[in-house]
Amino acid sequence: MVMIAAVIMTTITDTNMANGAHLPLAIWLSPAFPVGAFAYSHALEWAVECGDVHDATTLSTWINDLLLLGSGRNDAVLVAASHRAAADAKALAEINELALALAPSRERRLETAQQGTAFVTAMRTSWPCATLEALDGETAYPVAVGAAAGAHDLPLAATLEHFLLAFTANLVSAAVRLGPIGQTDGQRVTAGARQQKQ
Repeated sequence: MVMIAAVIMTTITDTNMANGAHLPLAIWLSPAFPVGAFAYSHALEWAVECGDVHDATTLSTWINDLLLLGSGRNDAVLVAASHRAAADAKALAEINELALALAPSRERRLETAQQGTAFVTAMRTSWPCATLEALDGETAYPVAVGAAAGAHDLPLAATLEHFLLAFTANLVSAAVRLGPIGQTDGQRVTAGARQQKQ
């Protein structure tokens, strides 16, 4: 499986990583953070039903395609743009409008808007900042994550890595629930993404 970091367009060296500066990302992008990611699988149900995904190898291929050519890649670009625009409410609103417009289906738009809006709501309560207060109405999930990370001065490279790892882990979890792989194969698929990075 192609490494998650292949989607990241720039490499940023951050000396703050050693002192735990990235830990908010682990919290925000964990399954415990209330965004409802468990309810979405990027059409994996259909891929399992029609036989395109039936084992760990085909799941890895499916996820790899999403990371390199699909919604994973697009979302990473939107995270990066939002991270860079965190201090510019007008630019952030334009990126959000674009992100919502880029959703290729009604279901995908609903997914990104519901997760993004839930993320903003949870963040306003627990990790408040002016940037999040400027996000009004429906917010695409990658825009919300990128803006929050930028506003909290979290490094872009770490933000992208955590975002794409959470994206991958959510799909692996969905595949385990759907049944074409077990938990051990699920861990192999996730570890494969990490090992490719090294």
